[in-house]
Amino acid sequence: MSRVVHFEIGAQDTARAVRFYSNVFGWKLQKWDGSQEYWLATTGEQSTPGIDGGVMPAMEGMPGVVNTIDVVDVDEVVAKITANGGAIVEPKKAVPGIGWLVYFKDTEGNVSGIMQSDPSAR
Repeated sequence: MSRVVHFEIGAQDTARAVRFYSNVFGWKLQKWDGSQEYWLATTGEQSTPGIDGGVMPAMEGMPGVVNTIDVVDVDEVVAKITANGGAIVEPKKAVPGIGWLVYFKDTEGNVSGIMQSDPSAR
């Protein structure tokens, strides 16, 4: 069974969104040193229930919040998504040092991500 492991909040103004979530919920937000603007959100202690996420610039065609589901093999799950009436929104891409990411739309129009862990992804 695959679990939701991460969320992303799309923002028109990332600095404003970072301030909002930090001030309202006490989240710790740290700018990611990667290839795009991305703020990692720590939402609580590892010992308590919940997941961490990120804040990023809003992308056209993507909703305000996207949940990412951990999978063993993105290629296998992409085939299942399309075979069951879903559609790929953004094809497989490497998140360097993290893994492989795909965004998809389910049969109801909801957008989510799937992530295969692979530290060698480039």
